[in-house]
Amino acid sequence: MRQWIELLGIEQQRVSHVERWVSGLGGLVGILVVFATSHYLVPDSPGGYLVVASMGASAVLLFAVPHGPLSQPWPVLGGHLLSAIVGSAIALHVADPFVAGPLAVGTAVLVMHYARCIHPPGGATALSAVLLGPGIHEVGYGYILEPVMANASAILVAGLAFNAFFSWRRYPVALVRPKASVPAVEQGEVIRHEDFVYALSQIDSMLDVSEADLLRIYELATHRSSRGDGLRPEDLKLGACYSNGQYGADWSVRQIVDWDARQPPAERKLVYKVLAGRGRRSSGVTTGEEFARWARHEVYRDEENWRRVT
Repeated sequence: MRQWIELLGIEQQRVSHVERWVSGLGGLVGILVVFATSHYLVPDSPGGYLVVASMGASAVLLFAVPHGPLSQPWPVLGGHLLSAIVGSAIALHVADPFVAGPLAVGTAVLVMHYARCIHPPGGATALSAVLLGPGIHEVGYGYILEPVMANASAILVAGLAFNAFFSWRRYPVALVRPKASVPAVEQGEVIRHEDFVYALSQIDSMLDVSEADLLRIYELATHRSSRGDGLRPEDLKLGACYSNGQYGADWSVRQIVDWDARQPPAERKLVYKVLAGRGRRSSGVTTGEEFARWARHEVYRDEENWRRVT
């Protein structure tokens, strides 16, 4: 089941119910501000407002992932602005929508990359210009300012104001990021999967990176192997739980449930059951030496997380 969850990309980060409701409320407030601003600027438009559908996607980023790199002010404004320029230019000069649509989105992605303002909703902004059909020739490049920039500015202001009411929501990140220095990692110390899982659970906010990616970055930065030096057979304890220190689909926790105490630690037969990760709810028999070679450290259950015994 864990492999299927990872294959399907089902989000596993733990956030509180409060954070989820705050995100939903933020999306409501953000789009409400966009509609109100549009109605104020263009009261004579059909329905009394002019809104680009891609603002709905921007609302998800600003209010559900406010600390993410794709949600910051420059990606929001620059992504929509440049995509609107690209979309308008292509829609006005390429008559065939079958060609104009893909060309507008592909070019917008390329331009956002070079401008360092990748914002996924920008692709929809560029495509919307093409989907206006003959209407784009009526508004021309005015599409860039109204509705796109007016909408983007409104939702950005809403994001700044709304997230400021919640201390754990960092938006924009640069204004509230702590300036503390990163503590040095002691010689031989290795950050494990369960350490990252616990740390992520304490943030109580969605992140754009998984614990597996964080562990890979850590290994590349420190040039360390995630496996460490392991344990000795004589270090093992009956009833204790141990982790292999791996990440992703390879991570696993085993508990020693029985052993033959008459034999030496390295040769004694151990009976274990898998409590979490790969092979969960299965059991097996191995020697003390083999188990110690597999185990990296002892762990214990702390509510929803597995923590390393220090």
